[in-house]
Amino acid sequence: MTNARDLDIVLFGATGYTGRLVADYLATSPSARGVRWAIAGRDRQKLERVRGELGRPDLELLVADASDGRALDAICARAKVVCTTVGPYAKYGDELVAACVRNGTHSCDLTGEPQWIRRTIELHDEAARASGARIVHCCGFDSIPSDLGTFMLDEAMRARGRRTARVDSFFGEMRGKFSGGTFASMLNGVEEMKRDPSVKRAFVDPYAFVPGGSGPDKRDMSGVSYEPRIGRWTAPFIMASINAPTVRRSNALLGYRYGRDFRYRERMSLFGGAKGAIYATAITAGLGAFAGALQVDPLRAVIAKRLPQPGEGPSPEERARGFFVVRYVAEADTSDGKPPLTLYGRCEDRRDPGYGSTAVMLGESAICLAKDPLEAAGGVLTPASAMGAPLLARLRAAGMRWEVADAPIG
Repeated sequence: MTNARDLDIVLFGATGYTGRLVADYLATSPSARGVRWAIAGRDRQKLERVRGELGRPDLELLVADASDGRALDAICARAKVVCTTVGPYAKYGDELVAACVRNGTHSCDLTGEPQWIRRTIELHDEAARASGARIVHCCGFDSIPSDLGTFMLDEAMRARGRRTARVDSFFGEMRGKFSGGTFASMLNGVEEMKRDPSVKRAFVDPYAFVPGGSGPDKRDMSGVSYEPRIGRWTAPFIMASINAPTVRRSNALLGYRYGRDFRYRERMSLFGGAKGAIYATAITAGLGAFAGALQVDPLRAVIAKRLPQPGEGPSPEERARGFFVVRYVAEADTSDGKPPLTLYGRCEDRRDPGYGSTAVMLGESAICLAKDPLEAAGGVLTPASAMGAPLLARLRAAGMRWEVADAPIG
């Protein structure tokens, strides 16, 4: 990347629901002071409206369509980082990634689309390494809690002179709503699988983001189980299909820092006792029925009409009531004859996970890529492999709780 860039960050998609939240964060967060940033999108009038609402008449507006490679090149040539919220990324993200790679510009996004991530790895990883562009996917609720939580536990394990053999993440208490954009991405993924059955591999292969990779983990979605280490019943977590492969790619990109036999599993955690078993069974059955209905064209069309539409999302009051808790359990390797060691972690935030917290996570990722001295080379990366400890420090400073202990935390 050259030093002739006059902008640290360009927020692409600032007029959309999530983009507007990220713009608010960049305009108000103390960590963004001194950051040179601009907003971009395809509609100048909407960009002007956002600028007015932000109260930032000095904010530069850049107009470009997601399919216009020349206009995107012009943006990337000026920016250190392009932070994009324009999805579904499988439909609208290809040209921007290509432009970032050509210009050696870093990028961060919120994708939760396994098929698109696998495609960008196959098409752009080698060229991004050559140009120095850090293309960092999954910088929101998908998949920072999973990815940085695992990184955090491994850091603590290494500080004790041990190697991590396994991490389990349990997504527990949570309040938040999905936006129309999230559902649009999900439905687009189903439609891609219908058109091309080979796309399914990206959704079911636990090592889909490690081309040619393999390991001890099996498919991430499974049934009801009781987890004695946290005293709760668990059910499949719908986002494990994106989060777990991201963690495994981090391990590979970090030189198998966690080990080639490292295991990772992700679940939704509920309650203990009979109540937990009933809830876990009901959720598992409901997820199965929903996934099955999406495979049937007429049913998918009916569901799509009843879901929030792109541009829609929770109200400010609803976002203010949001929160989430993730618990982690890490097991040390004992193949060297050392005694068992278990560490416990927790990630918590008192904001809506998909929007309040996600705006913080994406905004801080963009600032981190633009401002922090990072060791990672270019390539199609993950939050942990690209930013690791610096991003974790930023998120703690932004009010998120990340901690490790020798006993269960809450």
